[in-house]
Amino acid sequence: MSTILEVHQVEKTYGKPDQEQTKALKGISFKVEEGEFIGIMGASGSGKSTLLNLLSTLDQPTAGSVAMKGREISHLKGRALADFRAKEIGFIFQDFNLLETLTAAENIAIPLSLQGVKAKEIQARTQKIAKKLGIVAILNKYPNEISGGQKQRVAAARALITQPTLLLGDEPTGALDSKSAKDLLTLMRDLNEQDRVSILLVTHDPYSASYCQKILLIKDGLIHQTLERKGFSQNEFYQEILTSIGNLEK
Repeated sequence: MSTILEVHQVEKTYGKPDQEQTKALKGISFKVEEGEFIGIMGASGSGKSTLLNLLSTLDQPTAGSVAMKGREISHLKGRALADFRAKEIGFIFQDFNLLETLTAAENIAIPLSLQGVKAKEIQARTQKIAKKLGIVAILNKYPNEISGGQKQRVAAARALITQPTLLLGDEPTGALDSKSAKDLLTLMRDLNEQDRVSILLVTHDPYSASYCQKILLIKDGLIHQTLERKGFSQNEFYQEILTSIGNLEK
């Protein structure tokens, strides 16, 4: 396996030097190998959202480096930054972030439209990803005409249509009912196992995390513990996650 993401001694401090400062990340290091499904967990204020912002280039680290396929991404600007976000990162948000005035198909096609891809290719790729995600029947519907689970599948299709190097999930099941959440997690696991999509999932939910191969538990801006599923069943891994979280909060 090749390394697609390498985070090395990343720190993030908020506040001006002459004012009170908050150190959200205190030296985090880890790697994501191609085809891995990794979860990031931590209590509110642990630093997991800050880390996600750095990985998605929405913010820059105070120190350390973030490299995608060997390329430092922390200081990309202008066109290089726009190209990186468009081609290398797919993002699934908790609240879907669909445009209400566009159909499902048009929402899915947004990344390709922004890249200037021809209409015929956009249509073909939209149909292909929609078929894989089971949403062909709703492509001509608007967001207010479909369920939350369907919205999240549309959002997943939009994130995947550019065939990104890394799929980032920011609490993607947070706004879904239990059945829709399970369906989405099963979909993500299938994409990982069958299509080798590399996924980094930020979640506070132990059940969601149990779908991952590895969990990074963050506390006070540091990786406190790494859990690996290995030979565990999903239920056994879920129980281990619960126990580790309980110990983390002591």
